[in-house]
Amino acid sequence: MKQVVLYFPGQGAQQLGMLADLAEQYPVIKETFDQASKAIDQDLWSLVQNGPAEELNLTYNTQPILVTASAAIWNVIQQELGEEISVVAGAGHSVGEYSALYAAGVLSLQDAVRLVKKRGELMDTAVPAGEGGMAAILGLDSEQIEQVCTEASSAGIVEPANFNAPGQIVIAGTAAGIAQACIVAKDAGAKRALPLQVSGPFHSSLMRQAAEPFVDALNSVEWSEAKFDVYHNANNAVSSLADMKQRLVEQLYSPVNWIGAVEASSVAAEMAIEVGPGKVITGLNKRINKGLVTLSTGDSSNFDKLITAIKGED
Repeated sequence: MKQVVLYFPGQGAQQLGMLADLAEQYPVIKETFDQASKAIDQDLWSLVQNGPAEELNLTYNTQPILVTASAAIWNVIQQELGEEISVVAGAGHSVGEYSALYAAGVLSLQDAVRLVKKRGELMDTAVPAGEGGMAAILGLDSEQIEQVCTEASSAGIVEPANFNAPGQIVIAGTAAGIAQACIVAKDAGAKRALPLQVSGPFHSSLMRQAAEPFVDALNSVEWSEAKFDVYHNANNAVSSLADMKQRLVEQLYSPVNWIGAVEASSVAAEMAIEVGPGKVITGLNKRINKGLVTLSTGDSSNFDKLITAIKGED
């Protein structure tokens, strides 16, 4: 039995038409989407397959869609490989943490999608459109990024938001702060400083006003003990059920330290599985830990490779 760690992607992994080939092979994909759609009274599968892309990429649509997509793939993994794997831990990038909590049995699918729908709405309205943003800085380390943000803060709030991989860090803040930080970063030797197409300064202190109303949403759903350890973005640690909601609130306005999450969660694993669309996590993990084999699952070709790797078939 393979000892595996599960990783769940966040925003940016979505694309039109995703999971269509898997859904033809595995009816549970569409069944999972139907369940989630009923929970929030929105046809998620139609939006994924037909778009428009602008609607798919709105954060309050993207978040429930990604959680549902990851949940659907996890349901297929359980169906096809449940007796072949032992999950030692899990983690999710930003909204992917809710996918991890679903897989661990902490949240039902219905509650998970209701929560992230609300989370997306609160994040979307926390800062008016155009007033905040994010940028990816390539080629600087965390200490250099801290210095860049400090130097650029005279123009506006700007902070580290995602420590995605060595040399790939995302910053978030006001539009003016981001613009100035990109200039400072290039002067400091960054290979690239790329503004991201996102609707707000996620995982920065500007998201604090979304936190208080989100507490009510977290308190409105049922929580169960986790079947495996889930490492939180906010502190790269496992928390008790009593503290879990607080970690999820903190995640709104705290950086996502994906580097730390992978390092902490993968210690006992033989391999990692990216449970969701795309290969973003697989790419990041190669830069974080070259010795950790991460297999993606977002289409039938890669899913077949996972089955072969787990079952050892020729």
